[in-house]
Amino acid sequence: MKSQKITVIGSINMDIVTKSSIIPKVGETVMGDSFFTIPGGKGANQAVAAARLGADVTLIGCVGEDAFGKELTEHLGKQGIMIDNVKPVTHSSTGIASITLSDGDNSIIVVPGANYEVTPEVVKEHEHIIEESDVVLLQLEIPLESVIEAVNLAKKHHKTVILNPAPIQPLPKELLQQVDYLTPNEHEQQLLLSANDLIDEELEQIKTKCIVTQGSKGVTIYKNEEKLISGFKVEAIDTTGAGDSFNGALAVSLSNGASLEDACQFANAVGALSVTKLGAQSGMPTIQEVEAFLSAQRG
Repeated sequence: MKSQKITVIGSINMDIVTKSSIIPKVGETVMGDSFFTIPGGKGANQAVAAARLGADVTLIGCVGEDAFGKELTEHLGKQGIMIDNVKPVTHSSTGIASITLSDGDNSIIVVPGANYEVTPEVVKEHEHIIEESDVVLLQLEIPLESVIEAVNLAKKHHKTVILNPAPIQPLPKELLQQVDYLTPNEHEQQLLLSANDLIDEELEQIKTKCIVTQGSKGVTIYKNEEKLISGFKVEAIDTTGAGDSFNGALAVSLSNGASLEDACQFANAVGALSVTKLGAQSGMPTIQEVEAFLSAQRG
């Protein structure tokens, strides 16, 4: 079967991870248990998730001309991702995320760095790649005007667009109306639908695009009626990247022609498996692992 083409436009970070039994309060120093540097960034995470599931994935983004940038680009290439459009820039450092893990949960500070060099002009340079895509997958760790440009180009060429509205920020209603699927969590959905310039009809239209992630509970969709697509119970080791795993899997399943419900169930399984291992990208499952997991759940 022909691999579907998914273009991810977004962030590439190095995750700097500290594991501790205690998250320090302001002004407090505690002893940590361990320290890691792990490839991350929402764009890169979602690209890896999709590639592990067998899709033909192109990533458009920027890194710094530094050690992290070189390491991340090489790593992404080894994941089977097309990296010809990952641009090194001299005037910004590679983006980083400082992550503290404690009791299976996390807190994160992101420094965008070179991710903010993914300008609308950079997006325009890659219109031909968007035109050749089946699905375009976006997040909000690059400039908003670049996300808007990417959506405009994708809709110009009649492509399916998935927008993961995280980290959450105010979004113009024109952008919300153009995308095909929005994948907020519950908090992000509340903020999206509280925009003051949305009339009731517009609110309802945007709500039907929402696939609201709810952790282990699963996701709620509103396409025809409100419906919960249940999640899977697993032992969580590290929740970092679970949402990115879900989004990459959703893009793959929808591009393969699955119904929205089936795509969400598949993506729930991928998200569940991703939290059973340490690290955002290192925990992302292969298509074989997902199929075996779903088979065991049914049996």
